[in-house]
Amino acid sequence: MSDRLKKLVGFGPEPRNLHPSRTRGPITHVVILDGTMSTLEEGFETNAGATFRLLSEMAPSSAISLKYEAGIQWQGWRRAIDVLAGVGINRQIRRAYGYIASRYRPGDRIFLFGYSRGAYAVRSLAGVIDQIGLLRADCATERNVRQAYRHYRGDPKAIAAQSFRKAMCHEAAPVEMVGVWDTVRALGFRAPIIWRLSPVEHVFHNHDLGETTRHGYHALALNETRRVFEPVLWTSHPDYTGKVEQVWFRGTHGDVGGHLTGCEAARPLANISLVWILDKAEKCGLPLPQDWRSRYPCDADAPSIGTWRGLGKLFIQRQRRLVGADPSERIHHSALGHLSSKERIRAALKWPSLSKRKRT
Repeated sequence: MSDRLKKLVGFGPEPRNLHPSRTRGPITHVVILDGTMSTLEEGFETNAGATFRLLSEMAPSSAISLKYEAGIQWQGWRRAIDVLAGVGINRQIRRAYGYIASRYRPGDRIFLFGYSRGAYAVRSLAGVIDQIGLLRADCATERNVRQAYRHYRGDPKAIAAQSFRKAMCHEAAPVEMVGVWDTVRALGFRAPIIWRLSPVEHVFHNHDLGETTRHGYHALALNETRRVFEPVLWTSHPDYTGKVEQVWFRGTHGDVGGHLTGCEAARPLANISLVWILDKAEKCGLPLPQDWRSRYPCDADAPSIGTWRGLGKLFIQRQRRLVGADPSERIHHSALGHLSSKERIRAALKWPSLSKRKRT
């Protein structure tokens, strides 16, 4: 197998892929895609990275197949456009798709996690599986992975795409859960010069919840105002039979995603959305260490990293986020104490259960 194919389907020397070693039974496949300039390096670890570290304790003994990819990194001004425009997201989605396709068997389960642009990528990955299907392991070649992606980019309902799906893909490959922190677009940088320099190939992505996704959970930043981080929410559809929850937490984009860049005083605030996503995953059947909750102390009154820290000062376009436009949205109970009196009244009228009891 060529090195190029190994990299595409996940068999290469990537040290962040962990596979079960026991006799083959039902396996849980977990893909985690991190945000821009996020890594597992101390001080740059996000909630997505923390999820990987936690799950790596369970693999391989708990039959978990685990893949983590860091976000696009700053490597000097030559790659500035890549960082700002999200160049490489299509390759990242194809790699993740190939990784799952080469390992999935009927009866296995799929969990997808992501932060920021990584959240956009895993939602699009779920879109590929929903619209095109998941290639069977015996068909998961580099050529077929690329062909599946071409059908996804084109017309998934076309005869050629449907014939491809019938011949090459599993009859069903449901995604058990998509858990994301503050999704932003791959082309979210709101500057005309960046739009002109960015690839146009991102516009076809389907980031909605399809019928093959059973659970969708989205943690959102209530206090983020930078328009560069404009969130991409799910839109509820009456015919969707799965479960979707989009919950607003106190904090900014970095707070909710755990991307604190050294401001560890904000970690107890970031842990609130981390624990919420992990709790949902555990309830969906994802095995976690028994003492996992005690590792993430939460404090809704912990300081926020704010929106004017570091490079945040460069983003002068500001606008408050629209909250509550979709029926799947609500405000987390931990954020209520930091709302103004008018905001609390509006929240109580829109979500009466918030004033009656705590929700997780």
